[in-house]
Amino acid sequence: MTAVNTTDSAVPARRSSSAPRRAAPDGARRRRGSAFDRLLPYLLLAPAVISILWLIGWPVLSVLVTSFRKLNLKELTRGEVVWVGFDNYAQILGDSTFWTIALRTVLFTAFVVVASVLAGLLIALLMRRVGTAARIALQVAMLLAWAMPLLAATTVYQWMFDQQYGILNKTLVKLGFDSFAGHSWFTTGTSTLGVIGLLIVWQAVPFLAFSLYAGAIGIPKDQYEAAGIDGASAWQTFRAVTWPELKPLLLMVTFLSMLWDFKVFAQIWAFKRGGPDGGSTTLPVYQYLEGISKSHFGVAAAISVVMVALLALLTVAYLRRLVRSQEGEL
Repeated sequence: MTAVNTTDSAVPARRSSSAPRRAAPDGARRRRGSAFDRLLPYLLLAPAVISILWLIGWPVLSVLVTSFRKLNLKELTRGEVVWVGFDNYAQILGDSTFWTIALRTVLFTAFVVVASVLAGLLIALLMRRVGTAARIALQVAMLLAWAMPLLAATTVYQWMFDQQYGILNKTLVKLGFDSFAGHSWFTTGTSTLGVIGLLIVWQAVPFLAFSLYAGAIGIPKDQYEAAGIDGASAWQTFRAVTWPELKPLLLMVTFLSMLWDFKVFAQIWAFKRGGPDGGSTTLPVYQYLEGISKSHFGVAAAISVVMVALLALLTVAYLRRLVRSQEGEL
């Protein structure tokens, strides 16, 4: 009887001692699941979200609203609000000049992006193979080119390609190409855009080369050693080792270059202001001419919306390609 009573009395004791230990996690769970804790992340993000909406969202909305208005200098000074619906879009989309400029912009962007990314990739691979001294010299040279102000670089290129005093024409003449004496590189829109494209590539290569070089040095060396043991050539090693590792980074920098080069304005305007005879006019310059020079702010806003729509289509295509590449890796 005594043993039974002792056992019976010990059971409640163990239950009572374990009861507080169960209550503690429940109380902590209730505290963690309170309404304030659930709202805390959103409250912390709210200032940043409001700032972004104010700095970016409001201008975008303002441009979109302006694109549906007739807003010339007369309406602007008098404060008149004249709604025209889609007339501004019908005006620019029904103009053959707009489509010519849009096609020129797309081709110019494609040429500059391909040239700059290819040059950046080659320089990145070169920096991986050369010695330390040559690599440092190359990096310093690219940093100096990258640090040069945009207008200063444009002025230098204008002097290099000058018809009478340009160093390029004088060098070509000394090399035996006498036909380049007094040659003008800005007589046509195509040649003008070629010079401007060369300037943009020269300015874009440092960023691309450094970015791709950072990705290249992260590739494990044992993969190259294995390719060498298998007897792979330089091209086969690039396709089997370097390209798969650099492809995601290459897609990213290509997309960024596309966004930046599509909306280039300062270099084109500083050279010939879209000339000669509008032959080097791109969509950003066309937008500026309509909005500032002609004071057709509603039409300029419609051009801005169309440009954003084109960039959105390019972005969707890039994201699809990026997702497919990542799914292929998985």
